[in-house]
Amino acid sequence: MTPATRAQLQIHACVLLWGATAILGKAISLPALPLVFWRMVIVAGTLALLPAVRREWRGMKPSLRFTYAGIGFVLALHWLTFYGSIKLSNASVGATCIALGPVFLAFVEPALVGRRFNPRELLLAAAVVPGVGLVAGGVPPGMLAGVATGTVSAFLVAVFSALNKRFVERGRAIAITGLEIGAGALLVTLLAPLLPHEGPAFPLPGARDALLLVFLAYACTLVPFTLSLVALRQLSAFATSLAVNLEAVYATVFAAILLGEHRQLSPRFYLGAGVIVLGVLLHPLIVRRQSQP
Repeated sequence: MTPATRAQLQIHACVLLWGATAILGKAISLPALPLVFWRMVIVAGTLALLPAVRREWRGMKPSLRFTYAGIGFVLALHWLTFYGSIKLSNASVGATCIALGPVFLAFVEPALVGRRFNPRELLLAAAVVPGVGLVAGGVPPGMLAGVATGTVSAFLVAVFSALNKRFVERGRAIAITGLEIGAGALLVTLLAPLLPHEGPAFPLPGARDALLLVFLAYACTLVPFTLSLVALRQLSAFATSLAVNLEAVYATVFAAILLGEHRQLSPRFYLGAGVIVLGVLLHPLIVRRQSQP
C-alpha cells in the first residue's frame, strides 16, 4: 500500500468518526460555548498528562509553539460557529454547510502554503455550490441563521486546514494536537465574557452529557484529529477537505436514523446533499486522470 493510499484510508476513517460530531452536538444539551470548552479541555488535559507529549512541547521553538497556538485559535472559532450552526438549525444542516470549505480552500491554500493557484480545484469545489444552495432552499426559514453561521464555519475550517498543511511537518502529530486544542480552550475561556450566555459560561455537564462529551472528546476528536495530521503529510489540504465533505453525508444519515431529522427537511435538501457527494466522488477520478501521461 502506498503512503498516499494509506493517507486516503486514514482520512476516510476520520471522516466517519467526525460524522458523529454533529449528532453528538445536537444530543448534548449544553449550548455551543460550554460544549466546545469541555470538548477541548478533556482532550488537552489528557495529552498534557503524557510525559512524551510534554517533552515534545519543551523541545519546540517558542515561535513554533505560538504558531500552533494561533492555529488552535482558528480551530476554536470554527468549532464555536459549527456547533452554533447546529444549535440554530440541526445536525444535518450544520454538517452540510462545511461542504463549502473546499471553495474557500481553493483560494486560501495557495496563499498560505505558497503553491500555485489551481483553477481546476476551484471548478471542482464550485460544483458543490449548487448542492449547498439546494440545501439552503430545503430548510425552514427559521434555520437560515444556522446556514449563515455554517458558512462562516466552512471558511474558518479552510484557513485551519491550510495552516495545518503548512506546519504539520514540524512536530509530532499528537503534540500538535495537544497544543492546538489547548490553545483553543484558552481562547474559548477568554471569549466567554464577550459572548451571550445564560448563567455560568461553563456549567458542569450532567451525567448523560458528561458521557457524551467523553465519547466526543476521545473517539471523535483526539483519535481522528491526530490521525488526520498524519494523513495530511501525504495529501493536500484541498484533497483532504473534499474528503471531509462526506462528513455531511454521514451526519445526515445518522441524524435521520437517530434524531428523525428527515421530517424537518424537504427533498431539495437531500438532492443538494447528493450533488455534494457527487463532487467528492469525482475528485479522485479527475486527479488520477490528470496524473496519467
